[in-house]
Amino acid sequence: MREIIELSEENISSEGCYCLRSKPNSSGYQGKNNWLGSSFDKGMKYVKLLENGKQAGFIEYVPIEHSSRVIYGENYIVIHCLWIGIVGKGYASALIQHCLEDARRQHKAGVVVITNAETSWTPSKDIFIKNHFIEIDIAPYGFELLVHTFQDAAPPYFPQNWEERLRFQDLTILRTQQCPYLDIATQNLLEAAAKLSLQATIIDFTSRAQLLELSPTPYGVYGAVFRKDLISYHRLTVHSAMKRLKKSLLLKGK
Repeated sequence: MREIIELSEENISSEGCYCLRSKPNSSGYQGKNNWLGSSFDKGMKYVKLLENGKQAGFIEYVPIEHSSRVIYGENYIVIHCLWIGIVGKGYASALIQHCLEDARRQHKAGVVVITNAETSWTPSKDIFIKNHFIEIDIAPYGFELLVHTFQDAAPPYFPQNWEERLRFQDLTILRTQQCPYLDIATQNLLEAAAKLSLQATIIDFTSRAQLLELSPTPYGVYGAVFRKDLISYHRLTVHSAMKRLKKSLLLKGK
């Protein structure tokens, strides 16, 4: 039996988010739930799909003006995340269609999503193409912008000043609370930096305007920059983080 549950202020404490659910006492999981709780009044939707009571997947989406993705546009819904744990049963399309129907009810111009074939930290492009999204823009590091439109409207788009955003010389971590794995990502990078006697500055985004101005990639929720190089936009192991930091030191020098 398939069941769709939409989180709300009333049920978030009992239902909780999908990611990192195995560690409910972790700072990442609690931070994510707190972030969701403060985002529902901004139109945030977090929808879980259950199969016979077992969590099978989820989708998270929000109006573009409150999104954690670096996309410009008006009257669109932005899909942050789509994750499926039980594959081969059409659950991804079911959740995408749930989002599209919701966006139509809200009289939105369409729905947009960011994909990237180089990482599993964004949704897969293929499932959105299957659901009649089209690619309309690209950005460095393999990012793609896809849209499903319902009406004539100005298309969403990426900014173009990506090189300018790599302005940080010292190791700088830019992040939000949107992903529960970002605490782990931060700690791994800090541990790697300490092994190399590097200090890091952490910038926690407090507004969408700040995110739009500073984020080094369209992903928005996390980015690490060192010597004006992008170290990562997702979680790395300590070993992988050290390799990337060493590479930047060799290329740019201390």
